[in-house]
Amino acid sequence: MFSGIVEEAATVTGLEQEKGNLHITLECSFTDELKVDQSISHNGVCLTVVKKEGKTYTVTAIKETLEKSNLGLLKIGDKVNLERSMKMNGRLDGHIVQGHVDQTARCIEVKEADGSWYFTFQYDFDKEKAKQGYMTVEKGSVTVNGVSLTVVNSRDDKFSVAIIPYTYEFTNFHQIKENTIVNIEFDILGKYISKLMTFQN
Repeated sequence: MFSGIVEEAATVTGLEQEKGNLHITLECSFTDELKVDQSISHNGVCLTVVKKEGKTYTVTAIKETLEKSNLGLLKIGDKVNLERSMKMNGRLDGHIVQGHVDQTARCIEVKEADGSWYFTFQYDFDKEKAKQGYMTVEKGSVTVNGVSLTVVNSRDDKFSVAIIPYTYEFTNFHQIKENTIVNIEFDILGKYISKLMTFQN
């Protein structure tokens, strides 16, 4: 379980394809605090540490993960948003994030707004999936590349988020441009509410 508050944007130092799997090696400042079998959110995808070596560690993304996320598009030198699992005795500063990416979205606009930025993303809209909570709502929560954000200008197949300078600098949002593919996870509470509503019909 995560909160969508990114700790660091780590650097991809190695990529190794093995059949349908992709082994991703990253360097971050807290590698020495990690342990094998630990779960970490990578651009919003929960992955398990399988190896540690010096300042780097490795995780493995399987075929299904690669098909539903942007991890298969990573290149050496790319930045990946990291968050370690939430402590149960800590504050929930973002919102409840599972680390189970629902689908990808494409950035269709980046607009600077006097020191902050508005990013607009478009995704494949499925009416039946929307009835199950796979959608955004105005002022609701959404996770983009593992970052907990508030939705503005919600539409059927697109939404915008406002990014403050701190988030822009310390996550990989500074690398997102038009046509960049990002991972999105819709709000789990919205999914539960939508499911419960189906039993009332």
